[in-house]
Amino acid sequence: MFQRACLVAASLCLAVGVLSAAVPTFWQVSTEAEFLRGDVENLSIDSYGRLTLGPTATPLYESTAPFLWTMVTAPDGTIYVGSGNEGQVHKIDATGTSTLFFDAEELEVHAIAPGPAGSLYVGTSPDGKVYKVDASGRSSVFFDPADRYIWSLAVDRTGNVFAATGDKGVIYKITPDGRGAVFYETKATHAMTLAFDREGRLLAGTQSPGRVFQIDASGKPFVLLESPYSEIHTLRVAVDGSIYAAAVNGRPVLAAPAARADADPAREPVATVSTEITGVAVVADAGSGSATTQAAARSTGTVAGALYRILPDGAWDIVWESREDAPYDVAFENGGTVLLATGDKGKIFRLSGDPLQPTLIARADAQQVTTLLPDRQGRIVFATSNPGKVFRLSPDRAARGTYTSDVRDAVTVASWGAIKWQAQLPAGTKVEIATRTGNTRTPDGTWSNWTSPYATSDGTPVSSPRARYLQWRAVLSGTPAETPVLTSVTTAYLPRNLRPRMTSITIHPPGTIFQRQFPADPEIAGFDGDTPDRRAAAQVSAAGASGTTLGRRAYEKGLLTFVWRAEDDNRDELTYDLQYRREGDTAWKVLKRGLTDSILVWDTTSVPNGRYVVRIVASDAPSNAAATALTGAMESTTFEIDNTPPAIAVTAVRRDGARVIIAFDVRDDFSTVQKAEYSLDGDRWQTVYPKDGIADSRAEQFELALEGDAAARGVILRATDALNNVSSTRGEAPPPAPGR
Repeated sequence: MFQRACLVAASLCLAVGVLSAAVPTFWQVSTEAEFLRGDVENLSIDSYGRLTLGPTATPLYESTAPFLWTMVTAPDGTIYVGSGNEGQVHKIDATGTSTLFFDAEELEVHAIAPGPAGSLYVGTSPDGKVYKVDASGRSSVFFDPADRYIWSLAVDRTGNVFAATGDKGVIYKITPDGRGAVFYETKATHAMTLAFDREGRLLAGTQSPGRVFQIDASGKPFVLLESPYSEIHTLRVAVDGSIYAAAVNGRPVLAAPAARADADPAREPVATVSTEITGVAVVADAGSGSATTQAAARSTGTVAGALYRILPDGAWDIVWESREDAPYDVAFENGGTVLLATGDKGKIFRLSGDPLQPTLIARADAQQVTTLLPDRQGRIVFATSNPGKVFRLSPDRAARGTYTSDVRDAVTVASWGAIKWQAQLPAGTKVEIATRTGNTRTPDGTWSNWTSPYATSDGTPVSSPRARYLQWRAVLSGTPAETPVLTSVTTAYLPRNLRPRMTSITIHPPGTIFQRQFPADPEIAGFDGDTPDRRAAAQVSAAGASGTTLGRRAYEKGLLTFVWRAEDDNRDELTYDLQYRREGDTAWKVLKRGLTDSILVWDTTSVPNGRYVVRIVASDAPSNAAATALTGAMESTTFEIDNTPPAIAVTAVRRDGARVIIAFDVRDDFSTVQKAEYSLDGDRWQTVYPKDGIADSRAEQFELALEGDAAARGVILRATDALNNVSSTRGEAPPPAPGR
């Protein structure tokens, strides 16, 4: 279909309350950006988000070449089209009949300009040459510079031909007898486009850097615009003298072209500008000063292209820019509106109003609309690339147009609710809405058929089958004088409930607890705003909203803290049940039901010592009916509960000269011995190491050697197990022997 537009912004997903399985989701398309996600045929989309009947595009010529780069028209209405990768010029007469007019040795024809007596000047690339082709199609080399590319040609009032070249950015002036010389060196990589202003001064747009030059007859340049874009692709001068400059980022090849069989393999074709789709189209209209600031701040890193308007007094502004669409050409309609051809989705925009606002008026069945040409009747002819075609844009509205929405992904199989729309319907017009569904991302033969048109715009149940994906179609019909206006379409659906998932369980060290934070700081008398500290605290709280925010860490013997995380793709509200069992048991016992916070502190003194496992069950019952609610569960790793201190037994006390050696054992029935310590007469605690050097078992042997006076002091022994249970005892040293 020739008029389709792929949309550039994500459709708005509105929900009542929380987006949960029990609450329907509403998919609404009502803005320009939202409508631009779909495909259009014979429809227009304006900046107010209105869908109306638009002009039709009639095919004139379909080329075998993938690229059509340039067009000019003769006084009799004949159209000449330059192509690549065939390096040809085709002639399309007033009846629409096309013939081969000129076939160059080179692969690309990027530039054509009218010459005297019905002749043409043709610029080719690579190994750039300028040919002169008379009205009968006989050709001769008119100018052969050393430069590889001829990007643009322009003929002044006296018949001099100017050629913009690359890859040294030189502009040549060629007299009518074919003698050429350097007119100006731009010091850019490429001189891309040429035009003349109202005073007859030469205008040039360059690539690397993207500048617009104004050059007088003597070759004296003046930079009218230094843009942050890499290339000025096209220059056009309006009736009021304003200069429109299409600026783009990058100059990659449009596609991987195949060489002609008779071509020199060393001559690689170079295609013109194409940029990546990176985002949403936006419109800006600002004075030259503010536009400079905006352009510098943007640095165009995510912007595909922009259209500049340079006023006769030298001031300039940005009248259009896009993160998705790269501008290729500009044309002017009789009413003074501006047409803009773009890629890589083949869109044509009309810019009108004050400030200029864009309306998508056509979508070609091609990737790029490369050139626009007003004919003698004021109609617009345009050429495309990928594939190469020529169309004529009708000035009249189509009687019928079709809009096909983007595909809506409900993530899971969904139940579709009602579809409704808002439209203005003058007499003799109508809007028909239909739907289809499927379970593949791209609609294909496995999808359901389109439904019959729904009857009521206020809300009709969707009759398409349950599926993951939904698409709707609007058919607008009108009269020559009237068009319907579609302003919004809203569809409701209920995704299938998905099971919640437990993703982690954290068991903090025994005795570790977290004190609750204060709900709010005390208010400041006479002040109703937020201090910077409070704003920062609010941001931290918001950042931690996906999980439990823990307070200040503290210690309380016998308590065990569990913290967990769960996810639910329906964004349902969740509650949690905690269960536990002793290792080796098969039956789960309830610890706590209906928790809403993802934290629990367990008083472990209520159960016998041993090894345990907990299971946390997440339920989405608060957001679903009892029949559809689902649960998800996770078991923790095995952990110890031990509230009994280890036992200390002094096994021997003996003297070894001036030393006293105390031997003792430490044993624990449920957890490993963590450490042993001693204190002399209540002094500080000092560590005693096991005889085997490592505390890693439930029974450990220790020896404590006391020297000199230390042997005569009271000794206290203390042992701690892995769960922080502590016990202590005295270790009495015998009195020294008589005479010592």
